[in-house]
Amino acid sequence: MRVHIISDMEGVSGIVKWEQVTGGDPMYEEGRRLYTEEINAAVRGAKAGGAKEIVVMDCHGAGKGWSFNSLIPDALDSDCEFVVQDMWTEYTGFLEEGCDAALFVGMHAMAGTPDGVMNHTVSGQQWQNLWFNGTLVGETGINAALCGQWSCPVLLVTGDEAVCREGKELLGEGLTTVAVKWGLGSFSARQLPAQRAREVIEEGAKKALKDLNAVDPYVPGRPAEIKVEFKVTNAAREYGRKTGVEQLDARTIVSRADDWWSAWSQFFF
Repeated sequence: MRVHIISDMEGVSGIVKWEQVTGGDPMYEEGRRLYTEEINAAVRGAKAGGAKEIVVMDCHGAGKGWSFNSLIPDALDSDCEFVVQDMWTEYTGFLEEGCDAALFVGMHAMAGTPDGVMNHTVSGQQWQNLWFNGTLVGETGINAALCGQWSCPVLLVTGDEAVCREGKELLGEGLTTVAVKWGLGSFSARQLPAQRAREVIEEGAKKALKDLNAVDPYVPGRPAEIKVEFKVTNAAREYGRKTGVEQLDARTIVSRADDWWSAWSQFFF
């Protein structure tokens, strides 16, 4: 069994502040350790669930040379391999080769979620709302669509309660979710201690791989339409200049193509 672990930092237990996920800040090293150990827990669970090949892909843009490079290499479980990509959603090799399941670890809720800890949709891009064929999605939806493009189902989402709820609403009740914290606001949460969080993630990963058909691969639709509402007008204007992208109003653009990956690629890259 080939398993792709796709990860982010904001959904990790113990992380509630931007200073913990921003490269170079004093609290960032603590965040990296917490992050790496939750990944290790998912790797252990995947191995126990029958995975023979595990590739981890860091999807956290920490800034500077740490973007998509936040994991601590010499602390990672030796039974996985990991990817450092240059741009988010750039690496598709493992999916293209054929992947049995994806496990999402450390995820956060979409922008505007009241109980979503550090809620946002694509930090640094000024995105307010994102729709795939009329369905409002966040980063969980983006990563799920990436996997679905190559027929890989997402079987696990871990993070705060809000993103677990978001994941089930998008992917269905067959999705295994593991909440390691419960948002009290954007930058506050009731949380599991790190060791307990790792235990339940390990258990969740093992459980998720028991049924590879529990969740269908997420395909937003064909043809595909991606619509983004930005917080500011200049961002929409910049994207609107790209081939295949139409600016609908001062803050909204739409990208259309035959499939999701084509629609995504022509405006995001």
